[in-house]
Amino acid sequence: MSKKQKWWHNAVVYQIYPRSFYDSNNDGIGDINGIRKKLPYLEKLGISVIWLSPVYCSPNDDNGYDISDYYDISPDFGTLNNMKALINEVKAHNIKIIMDLVVNHTSDEHKWFIEAKSSKDNKYRDYYIWRSGDKNTPPNDLKSCFGGSAWEYDVTTDEFYLHFFSKKQPDLNWKNPQMRQDIWDMMNYWIDLGIGGFRMDVIDLIGKEVDLKIKENGPKLHEYIQEMYENTLKDKDLLTVGECWGANPDIAKLFSAENRHELSMVFQFEHIMLDQNGEDKWNLKPLDLLELKRVFTKWQTELKNEGWNSLFWDNHDLPRIVSRWGNDKKYRVESAKMLAILLHGMKGTPYIYQGEEIGMTNIDFNGIEDFADIEAINAYKERISLGYNEKDVLKSLRAKARDNARTPMQWNDEANAGFTKGKPWYRVNPNYTQINVKQALADKNSIFYCYQKLIQMRKENPIMVYGDYELLLPEDKNIYAYKRTYQDKTWLIICNFYEHNVEFSLNGTGKILISNYENSCTDLTKGKLRPYEAIIYEWIQ
Repeated sequence: MSKKQKWWHNAVVYQIYPRSFYDSNNDGIGDINGIRKKLPYLEKLGISVIWLSPVYCSPNDDNGYDISDYYDISPDFGTLNNMKALINEVKAHNIKIIMDLVVNHTSDEHKWFIEAKSSKDNKYRDYYIWRSGDKNTPPNDLKSCFGGSAWEYDVTTDEFYLHFFSKKQPDLNWKNPQMRQDIWDMMNYWIDLGIGGFRMDVIDLIGKEVDLKIKENGPKLHEYIQEMYENTLKDKDLLTVGECWGANPDIAKLFSAENRHELSMVFQFEHIMLDQNGEDKWNLKPLDLLELKRVFTKWQTELKNEGWNSLFWDNHDLPRIVSRWGNDKKYRVESAKMLAILLHGMKGTPYIYQGEEIGMTNIDFNGIEDFADIEAINAYKERISLGYNEKDVLKSLRAKARDNARTPMQWNDEANAGFTKGKPWYRVNPNYTQINVKQALADKNSIFYCYQKLIQMRKENPIMVYGDYELLLPEDKNIYAYKRTYQDKTWLIICNFYEHNVEFSLNGTGKILISNYENSCTDLTKGKLRPYEAIIYEWIQ
């Protein structure tokens, strides 16, 4: 058990992608006032924290992750006063807001970069990473995460600047102490306005050493995070979570062990990469349940007494989990509940992505013209140029594209799923007439109420928060089973991951705490599970 109990240990976080959540002024784009209108819904679900994807000023080359002004709100989403009102209003609903902190890079339209590229002796020049070289030959072969070189030639000063994402997202130079001080000032501005913490975008890239070709987990990374803590987070009871694609448990402990004074937790993505071949997310392979069990178990056990886990299936960068590893047709409801029970039964802080709680699915894309996201479009161009078959490329994009997560939230069965009365910025999934919040709230057996109950269970049961985890039936290819133990209690979480009936045998009997079917078995010696059946028992042995 963690030495000190923190408020975020039993919290559940709900991620809002504002552009797609709810449009209050009918311009087709979700906005801050739309979030304010839906706070009673989020309070009913029971979540304690909203993680808000970026709402800052941005040219939107990468949907707001290219920030041109950290201190102001994009007119797409409203005004700074709207944002201040939201920060104050959530308190009445027992909710905190964590902001997205994007400080690996800015927009090329940020005033720092406009100044930096104006001349080599400008005071902001060193806020970014520049290298000389022949204009046709980048300084080295570092690649952008969105395809192509990570270097872009700037004609004004005859040098290249680094961008690990879009060329409109130049990377900041964290070696510059004045740049770091400007970041601390900005963080403190938002903290003083009353936010509850930060989700830190690709934070493991800030220690990069480009000449050594080190992208993630550079030698000064933790020095920078500890300096951040001292200057912004110290003596404040905030939730901080770092996005770390390159994390393993040892790295996660460096970030989140209490005595290191860095972050509350990290997002690690090892489980999320299990359905790809190698490093390329577009090279698909089926998920192996035994691998998933090994990865989750490694993280649950190795962070047991040092650090803290984040628990998630979905976010704005990932396809919908019910379409990915569940069954979004015949068993959509059962498999969505199974995936929820499996994850929320674990130790850590769960994150729900908007629409996950009603079982929203991937959308059917016909051709490349249906995709809006820069990553998907660039991947299509690159793979076609390398000679990949277009049918195969589109199959990969349909399965994994970030666009799947960005379709508008499905509120009801009216036009545009009740998201807007205008023309939506992005197309609505046609299945909104069957899958929507109104329908979910009217059905006592809906996915929504399963999530609501899991959230309530976490608030009321210390075993769910602090109990030890132990994997059971490790070689079973159909069942994911584990137990949680705390003080004198034992819980059994058992899930059939597939759509056929399975049997199991464990000692004793189980008192059912939550199940996604009626009349689940209680005699564990002759256990039976129906398709995607998932149960949490109090285990009596």
